[in-house]
Amino acid sequence: MRLSFFILLALFFNSAIFCQARLTKEISDADEVSRILFVLDASNSMYGRWENGTKMEIAQRLMSELIDSLSRIQNPNFELGLRVYGHQKPVPPQDCNDTKLEVPFSPRNLTKIKRKIRELRPMGTTPIARSILSAGSDFPKCENCRNIIILITDGVEACDEDPCAASNILQKKGITLKPFVIGIGLDPKLIKSFDCVGTYYDAKDEATFKEALGVIVTQVLDNTSAQINLIDKKGLASESNLPIILKNTKSNLIEETFIHTLNYRNLPDTITLDPLVQYKGMVYSIPPVSIDSTYIFAGKHNQLGAPVILGRLKLSMPGSKPAQQKVQALIRLPGSSEILNVQSFSSTNKYLAGFYELDILTLPRISEKIRIIAGQLQDLSIPAPGDVTIQLKTNGYGAIFEIIGEKIKWVTNLDDQQTRQRYAIQPGSYMLVFRSRSSKQTSYSKTQKFNVSSGTSTLVRLP
Repeated sequence: MRLSFFILLALFFNSAIFCQARLTKEISDADEVSRILFVLDASNSMYGRWENGTKMEIAQRLMSELIDSLSRIQNPNFELGLRVYGHQKPVPPQDCNDTKLEVPFSPRNLTKIKRKIRELRPMGTTPIARSILSAGSDFPKCENCRNIIILITDGVEACDEDPCAASNILQKKGITLKPFVIGIGLDPKLIKSFDCVGTYYDAKDEATFKEALGVIVTQVLDNTSAQINLIDKKGLASESNLPIILKNTKSNLIEETFIHTLNYRNLPDTITLDPLVQYKGMVYSIPPVSIDSTYIFAGKHNQLGAPVILGRLKLSMPGSKPAQQKVQALIRLPGSSEILNVQSFSSTNKYLAGFYELDILTLPRISEKIRIIAGQLQDLSIPAPGDVTIQLKTNGYGAIFEIIGEKIKWVTNLDDQQTRQRYAIQPGSYMLVFRSRSSKQTSYSKTQKFNVSSGTSTLVRLP
């Protein structure tokens, strides 16, 4: 179906640019619907002579021919709407509210649009900003639609309002994608005023107007191909299997979510992206890496990328028992309190090359600093704990401390509701300080020292 559309366009416009269009996916019933709103200038100046007729006559004829070609597509995945300004009230006096949605969106309205365009008679002013803002409500709510405005005008804003601000509002709210603007015979000095409104096409004559219409519709109805290169330490696009999220730079809305893949040729797999969207992205390595904001160009294979230089960290605990609870480590950047990852021992994870700090959740806690080297495996090993059972005659209050030479380090408090308690504790020298719940004098506190060896069981009884 998509192919037949481009054949029709190629025949209609007789231009090589359409014959070279790249087809990146087939239309299916599940595809999103592209909704194109033509915002057409019918102000008094459109009566001006241009080529072999008036500007309005040429616009009416070429748009009608385009609609004829679109109407021959079977099961199209697009809808058209028509808003017109400057066509209801003459100038003077000036009426800046002279803008109207003449044909709302619906699946079978091309004949209505064609008839309305043919009926237009220029007479009024040029309220571009107000027309753009009003266009925001012309698109009914839709879960799977992309909304595009094509503004066709021969003049600049005449109502002291800001078309750029109006366009920016719609884009930031995610109502529309970046608009297209076709300027018909505009003074070159005025062209720059439309750069901030949308992608501008300067129709200097009838031929360029015809071509601009076709190029824009082609971009609107066709996605294009791209690949995302995750660059390794050798400068090769070899990294993969990482989550990626692409957002619309303007609206900050999520556009694409996927797991990066290398195809059967070991190259980054081709994805389809919208050439009307400026993308920014995030590669969810540890820590994440951003993909800079970039435009996608229609009709060519696009390449996005980011350096993702990874090494691997293996956490080991030789001699640990299968029944023991998995020990975990909190991974942070040096000097940061933010936890990048929680990694279990007896596992291997990839990280960006660089320095990291680890808080290992053993008893007592272990702090380590490591360096991940690109393309290498860093093995961090700690001894297996010993099993320590604390046997008490009665419940009460207590704590375990580690003895490190002349230093004492708190390890954990006891559960004051239990008389028998078990802990997995790292090898070393320790002491238990305890007082029965029923004892009301400090002198009844008891202390007992004990040693823990890796992989062994230790019973601690208080007399």
